[in-house]
Amino acid sequence: MSKFFDMDSPVMRFLTVMADLMILNILTIICCIPIFTVGASLTALNYVLLKMVRNEEGYIVKSFFKSFKQNFRQATIIWLIIFVFILVFVGDILIFNYSAMEFPKALRIFLLVMALFMMMVAIYVFPVLSRFDNTVMNTIKNSLFMSILSFPKTILMLIIYAAPLVLLYITPMAVPLSFMFGISAPTYFSAMLYSGTFKKFEPEEEPTGDRFETNSQEDDVN
Repeated sequence: MSKFFDMDSPVMRFLTVMADLMILNILTIICCIPIFTVGASLTALNYVLLKMVRNEEGYIVKSFFKSFKQNFRQATIIWLIIFVFILVFVGDILIFNYSAMEFPKALRIFLLVMALFMMMVAIYVFPVLSRFDNTVMNTIKNSLFMSILSFPKTILMLIIYAAPLVLLYITPMAVPLSFMFGISAPTYFSAMLYSGTFKKFEPEEEPTGDRFETNSQEDDVN
């Protein structure tokens, strides 16, 4: 029975992870409230969760705010770019659905393809920013490159991120669960998937800092 409550037992490790995910989820929601801080919050969340996946985590709250502060400027710029794309896409959908004009089917397909690429970039860009030191544009380029490089994993990540939204659509009873784990849990499982992809671009000997320098996707290939 004593082994059951041992800190190294599978049960206690599971409960510890669940507690950390709940703390991180609530912390991320709070830090996302000003809207313009969404990018920095998601970057910080990915920073901590990748460390958890690799068993490198320390103090999760301290690490969260460390990354939040370190990446705030670039994360905010990237988030605003994504936010503008979201507004444009939503506006296009409203025009297509409520306008009296008839739009070509090819245009609809083009917008859907662009939206897919945008989602692929969005799920990688904040993890990439949290792990690699680069310019805003190269961070976006590398995110697209990595999403295509690991396309099956990318599709699985999209499904994982969509799961809480689908659950909320099915039943309002999922609201408390989403409040506790709706962001952190999908991000944690996604970190398990992209961790291997990131290792391909990380140096064998980890430098003093937590982030690595990369250039463009062309430089990564070479």
